[in-house]
Amino acid sequence: MTTELKTPTLADVMDAFEHLYPANLQEDWDASGLVVGRLSAPVRTVSFAVDAIQATVHEAIVLSSDLLITHHPLLLRGAKFLPDTDYKGNIIHTLIENKCALLGAHTNADSAVDGVNSALMLALGITESTSLDGDKTQTIDGATHSVGIGRVGELSEPITLKELAEKLASVLPATAGGLRVAGNPADRVQTIAVCGGSGDSLFSLVKKANADVFITADLRHHPASELREQALIEGGKPYLIDCSHFASEWVWLNTGAQKLKEELAARGFAIETQVLTTNSDPWDFRVSTGECAGSASTAS
Repeated sequence: MTTELKTPTLADVMDAFEHLYPANLQEDWDASGLVVGRLSAPVRTVSFAVDAIQATVHEAIVLSSDLLITHHPLLLRGAKFLPDTDYKGNIIHTLIENKCALLGAHTNADSAVDGVNSALMLALGITESTSLDGDKTQTIDGATHSVGIGRVGELSEPITLKELAEKLASVLPATAGGLRVAGNPADRVQTIAVCGGSGDSLFSLVKKANADVFITADLRHHPASELREQALIEGGKPYLIDCSHFASEWVWLNTGAQKLKEELAARGFAIETQVLTTNSDPWDFRVSTGECAGSASTAS
């Protein structure tokens, strides 16, 4: 006899999500957690997006979502007042008026076993990876894992830097900025480090892991230049691939949606999940400043 699955409350969904992406994995400066929502309210449909912006909130409501889970917390930097003339206030009012809860899952989703960085690794075909820092632990399914921001692993066989960049481009959503790559496109690489979102604070850990390439976003001129100049003295690696912040974290959304649905099913609950189609990368188009001549280290 098949047991009929029940509709969970927001509290049930929160408990399942906490099991997968524990709040204690977030960094001290973060603000992950439930922003708005009644814990007693039923949740039938959960939408996932990278950002809580007007377009994603509108899409979630059109799709009759009871809960919107975003990677970036809406109130990371806080707010003293939330009138509807403020974009954050307008989002809060819209969500409440349409009975849609909002949950932010930021650095806890970055660090977790099935989190942002694990999803990025799997998208590249790397099934075994370890945490770059390993300063936290997560126990799931009876096993304790070392977790933390950033991961490192190996491709099954070496490929060229250009091939890696093309593979990455094929799994990321389209963005105006595309990918910026530092390194010789013909050089072969195998050990890959990743950090979804802004990752130049992890440069020392990337070097310690002897990574051939570091994939991240929001790379600033001076840290990137200094890393590359020192790398040229020491043999040329690690190379860098700088991608859209949004795109590097978007890869996780399908994983998060599927894991939450499975976890709730195991607890006797049924939900529908969906990844919103809105592209929340802030840039709209690019104008080329000419073909980059490169340097001796990057000439093909």
